[in-house]
Amino acid sequence: MIYLDNAATTPLAETVLKAMEPYLTSIYGNPSSTHTAGRQARQAVERARRTIATWLDCDPRDLIFTSGGTEADNAALVGAYLGRQQSRKHIVASAIEHHAVLHTLSFLESLGAEVTLVPVDRYGLVDPTDVVRCLRPDTALVSVMAINNELGTIEPVEEMARLVKRHDPQIIVHSDMVQALPVQRIGLVQTDIDMATFSAHKIHGPKGIGLLYVRKHTPWQPLLYGGNQEQKRRGGTENVAGAIGFAAAIDVLASHFDDHVAHLASLRDVFWASLADVPGVHRLSPPDAAPSILNVAFDGVRNDVLLMRLDLEGVMASAGSACTAGSLEPSHVIEACGLGHVREAVRFSFSWQNTIDEIKQAARVVKECVQLIRSRFTVS
Repeated sequence: MIYLDNAATTPLAETVLKAMEPYLTSIYGNPSSTHTAGRQARQAVERARRTIATWLDCDPRDLIFTSGGTEADNAALVGAYLGRQQSRKHIVASAIEHHAVLHTLSFLESLGAEVTLVPVDRYGLVDPTDVVRCLRPDTALVSVMAINNELGTIEPVEEMARLVKRHDPQIIVHSDMVQALPVQRIGLVQTDIDMATFSAHKIHGPKGIGLLYVRKHTPWQPLLYGGNQEQKRRGGTENVAGAIGFAAAIDVLASHFDDHVAHLASLRDVFWASLADVPGVHRLSPPDAAPSILNVAFDGVRNDVLLMRLDLEGVMASAGSACTAGSLEPSHVIEACGLGHVREAVRFSFSWQNTIDEIKQAARVVKECVQLIRSRFTVS
């Protein structure tokens, strides 16, 4: 199997698993308990929080462990809206946000929020000045992702946040940084970003653990109640092993960051060079996209057909959108870009565990599958 769907999830690193094992077996106390076993677990969670905060360059007290990126996005948006509900009901976001953001915004509309979606260019790039033009006196929140999960487009979120704060310092700025974590050095304290979301399983950490960054003094209300965990900002017993795994994955990322990013760029470039001579191939990702993601389309080749054929040949990829009852939904990202390949776009995404030999073999398989499909099917 050649796994090229790392934007969806990455394999758990062996060192991460080893770091987690004691907290799945022998160190089992509840972090809220005051006895020795509970204190051991609490200390481990706080060490993990400090480790991650050091890499993200933020105050550990501003980090809230969640069940993943989706919960973190939900908590950020709903919490910010509730924190400003009495005075501000307008929210601005890009048209290509992850569904964890867009569907949450739809929910907030049912509560009375008014949402403006900012258009993007053909590469999915958001213009910060377009964001500012959408602002109103009652704007509560702006949410723009750092890297798009389908195209790999790197968004100018720091510039956007700076312009938004210059326009109105009271507007809360949020960024979904789930796809940025593997490939960008993120210094939160140096930015005007008030809230950011992260997930461990994009960097060879465990599933089921994420982070919400909420800068001190940001008007925000918790989403989950029931206990005093996470400084009363998220009720529920902490996922101790998950937090340890997240920190262990951060340790691996930080210690090899430059080499990993360079390796990703090599994988992406070799893969594209191997496909570029296929007739009717289109590179949908921008030239300066994140090195972890390459989105391509082949004229006359439906992405659902290609993905099934690749799966049979042992190559795992994605269309970057949900599959329901065997019918692939058109990508809202590709549609927003006006690229015209909504039924053909396929996302290949890489991690530091992939090898050049794998990439070359995968490219050969893709080319063979495209040729086979074109000989039998046409896009309808």
